[in-house]
Amino acid sequence: MVWVIELLFEPGDLARIRFARSPMHEVMSSMRVADHAGRARMHEPWVRSVRGPVAALRLELLRPLLADPRYVPEFLMPSPDRMDMRFADELARVRTAPEAAVRAQLDLLGGDAPLPEALRPLYENPERHLGRLAVEVQAYWRAAIEPVWARLAGLLDAEVGYRADQLTSGGIVRLLGNLHPELEYADDALRILWPTWRSQRRLDGAGVLLVPCVFAWPSLLVDTDPRGPTLVYGPRGVGQVWDGSARSSAAPVADLLGRSRAALLVRLDLPLSTTQVARDLGLSAASVSEHLSVLRRSGLVTSRRSGRQVLYQRTALGTDLLGAASIR
Repeated sequence: MVWVIELLFEPGDLARIRFARSPMHEVMSSMRVADHAGRARMHEPWVRSVRGPVAALRLELLRPLLADPRYVPEFLMPSPDRMDMRFADELARVRTAPEAAVRAQLDLLGGDAPLPEALRPLYENPERHLGRLAVEVQAYWRAAIEPVWARLAGLLDAEVGYRADQLTSGGIVRLLGNLHPELEYADDALRILWPTWRSQRRLDGAGVLLVPCVFAWPSLLVDTDPRGPTLVYGPRGVGQVWDGSARSSAAPVADLLGRSRAALLVRLDLPLSTTQVARDLGLSAASVSEHLSVLRRSGLVTSRRSGRQVLYQRTALGTDLLGAASIR
């Protein structure tokens, strides 16, 4: 018999299924990957790139808070409340976490093991030491995640767009049915197929928050907050995020398209907005917009709307063009 966590839906809960992205979830999940690189070898290029900068940081509170493989204190990963959640906003929530909640969650850390000595000051005086923790989190963000955030955000935006298309074409069954191998949806119930757990809960209108997270892959993370559960899962295409194989092939294509358009085409292996591309390439937004219009009319780039922004991505024809140029 497979033991499960079963979330029972009513009509109001279906209307409360929503997505959000969270820079803080990427921070906390990535740190576990960085400390245990064998967990997800596809992130090895990123691990190599940040190993030196991260090793230079003093993370005396953050590391022991993430040492338990089964549990992350919820005050470190507050549930995001909107799709365009900013790191600064999430960091402020960590810094101002209620003292009672901090102590209660530290009591759960490590199971029956005593609290690590390094965390004792945080337990005894959360108000004072949450500020110190926030400084550590911000230093890690700047060293390890901020430099690659545009690529992560592009993949997360693409994931949410794909799931929106699934909802439109196949309803809730299609949306939830292939979200993660440990999830199944049937008979108005979402079941989390974990062999050592068994529980059942009516959502009573709380719905479910779905948070795609690049560094969560291949795991499924579950927060059973009484206000509504949060499921954190790896997005589709996560294997692409560090794939820079096409980047060396821009030079031949530049002779055909021009240097800026060739650089744009190489950059758009993942969906990105005009603003993101302009920042990454050091071009003006107006210039990037003009180049993207030409590439789109030529069939080399496609575009789609995601919330308030338009995302651009290289088409198969664009990829073939880069590939053909690289073998000449």
